[in-house]
Amino acid sequence: MTTCDEAAVGSRDDAMPLEATTYVGRRAEIAEVRRLLGATSTVTLTGPGGVGKSRLARRAVCAVRGMFPDGVVVVKLAELREPALLVSTVAARLGLGDRAAIPMDVIVDHLHQRRMLLLLDNCEHLVDACAGLVDTLVSACPGLVVLATSRQSLGVTGERIMPVPPLEVPQPGGAPADLERYDAVRLLLDRATAVVPSFAITEQNAADVITLCRKLEGLPLAIELAAVRMRVLSVRQLIDRLDKRFAVLTGGNRGGPSRHETMRSLVDWSHELCTEPERLLWARASVFSGGFDLDAAERVCSGDGLDSRHVLDVIDALIDKSILVREEYQGLARYRMLETIRLYGEERLRAADDEQRMRRRHRDWCVELTGRFEAEWIGPDQARWVDMLIREHPNLRRALDFCASDPDEAAVGLSKVLTFKEYWIIRGLTEGRIWLDRLLDVAADDAPGRAHALWSNAFLALVQGDIDAYETHLSDAERVAERTGDEKAVAYVHHVRAYHALIGNDMPNAVELFGKSVAMFRAQGDEAGELWSTYNYGLAISLSGELDRGRRVLRDCIERLTSRGEVFWRSWALWSLAAAEYLRGDVDEAAKAGFEVLRLQRRVHDRVILAFAVTVLAGCAAHNEQPRRAARLLGVAATAWRSFGASPRNYAAFVEPVVSDTELVAGRLGFDQAANEFALGAAMPAEEAMAYVLADGEPAEETAPKNAQGTLTRRENQIAELVAEGLTNKQIAEKLGIARRTAESHVDHILTKLSFTNRAQIAAWVASRRN
Repeated sequence: MTTCDEAAVGSRDDAMPLEATTYVGRRAEIAEVRRLLGATSTVTLTGPGGVGKSRLARRAVCAVRGMFPDGVVVVKLAELREPALLVSTVAARLGLGDRAAIPMDVIVDHLHQRRMLLLLDNCEHLVDACAGLVDTLVSACPGLVVLATSRQSLGVTGERIMPVPPLEVPQPGGAPADLERYDAVRLLLDRATAVVPSFAITEQNAADVITLCRKLEGLPLAIELAAVRMRVLSVRQLIDRLDKRFAVLTGGNRGGPSRHETMRSLVDWSHELCTEPERLLWARASVFSGGFDLDAAERVCSGDGLDSRHVLDVIDALIDKSILVREEYQGLARYRMLETIRLYGEERLRAADDEQRMRRRHRDWCVELTGRFEAEWIGPDQARWVDMLIREHPNLRRALDFCASDPDEAAVGLSKVLTFKEYWIIRGLTEGRIWLDRLLDVAADDAPGRAHALWSNAFLALVQGDIDAYETHLSDAERVAERTGDEKAVAYVHHVRAYHALIGNDMPNAVELFGKSVAMFRAQGDEAGELWSTYNYGLAISLSGELDRGRRVLRDCIERLTSRGEVFWRSWALWSLAAAEYLRGDVDEAAKAGFEVLRLQRRVHDRVILAFAVTVLAGCAAHNEQPRRAARLLGVAATAWRSFGASPRNYAAFVEPVVSDTELVAGRLGFDQAANEFALGAAMPAEEAMAYVLADGEPAEETAPKNAQGTLTRRENQIAELVAEGLTNKQIAEKLGIARRTAESHVDHILTKLSFTNRAQIAAWVASRRN
């Protein structure tokens, strides 16, 4: 047995880690996968559900990671239902974000010069979309190798198909001492001793162990499902029960069941062993995607035979029966099912004619969640809410998919679009547009939320530079809002149109429209809308020639947001101040505000604003006699802009300054050196880039505040020492054998506990303790 942990895969920050997993056997198959990956561009592992395709792929990735100097990226597709989201999902896993019309170009550009392995796990329900993606990528990217797992082949040119066989099983009559040579026996032994530590293969039970493994045909999932029953049954009792079940399913066929029937039999048997409340929860929880917590289960799954007070006990029982898998995320227990188990539950739900009702309850839970997000967005828990929606992203997708299936349900979806508009700016502009398009296509023309969906769609299109879509959607939004008398939607139409004027450097129009929208939002009591318009209003005023007045508007807005503990809009307000100073005022003040933006973004991770902020900081460096740093920052900014399909050239006020700064840098360094520095910045992984950007934003001699009294855990003290040594989060993760995100979380906790704002203060604090 071997373990492939999170730190073992991926030499790049954008590589998705593999979960810690204990693997048994498969040495011959791993060797064959390794050979194929070295000989062709596309390898697909095929086989029925439960045969172990995903496990083999992950084990193989651990074995071959040294062949791919640019890293391994894992894209898990089991929870993705919408083919249109495949490209943007892959782009996000690569750390590239999304873009408007042709995100494939961004992926190809990123991968073209890289030697990288891309693992697409569970392709069968998206096989056509995956085939198109793979065919495009491997044709354009000579160093890319794709490893896919699917119940059927992708059918692309050059694909090598490797059917994944069941685990090797022993022949009847084998000696007990020889049985552990067989992978099926080793897996059974490993899983059985997890529930019965005293279990061992003996002379007395060896024949039964052989029989059991052969009846289960070496299917890993079947072996695991059977092994959990050894808590209460002997191997002989297991065989007896399997014989009875198989006889029913196969009509007494002495040749034995097919692999599909074997798996079905095991899952059927697990279902029969459940109590009625356990069966209800199994079926009802199948509506979740990506997992759920206790509160969600109580809210969605209880009632009609399942008392909410007993849901916790039922979950505990399903974990004990290996139906649910328990995971932990930031101190919160969550539960999920293997996809084969979830699909079985979904089938049972459908057979009971209860699927629509439960999908609607799941949708209503998501609506409630996003409603709370809206109510608490302007406040100190903003970062926690962003994390929560990212965690529940698969469930949001599933709810939106349900809404898009029927005009009446689509109307519900449209009516809630406004509740989490900020999330799509953070999470993915393209995905937001895809869902809005689907809802708008299905909903009736008089659906209540149509005007808000239209202006939201127009805004996302505008940010991505898709002006045709912007104009069409905003014109429709204005028409619907005026027809229905929706004054809030009218205010947002003014706001989005003002944003277009700001982008186009039409400052008189931007000032007028933002001023109008601010007044309307204030009258309607829409604080989020008012603050959103206010900082843009301040920037427009500043760029129209009234810098002092604009500064006052921006600083008042920042003060209001700060007093509420808000982070997201405060970052944009600070960027607006930085942009105003950079374009019309003091570049030192611009840099100060720009660095503050990046520090805040450590909490909400809005990649859109990173592009804006680094562009301003590059300009500040150019004017502060730092041409080399400016060139590298321009490269960092260029990559950030590409990540969401936009460019600073889309913003007219920046075109001349960016061109001027570029010429200034090239003149001081020479074209070749400037181009080299730009390329170095553009190639930096995200975390390394941010560390570089922030390096000059934090005083080199900064000392720790004297009142720092935080108490750190042993692990946090260890990580603080490594920070003081100058290690990045990625390097810390590699050194300690933990996930990069875990290292990042520890650093954030250290900053919070010690009331610090940057890593330099941690280093100074460590030094002071040593002294």
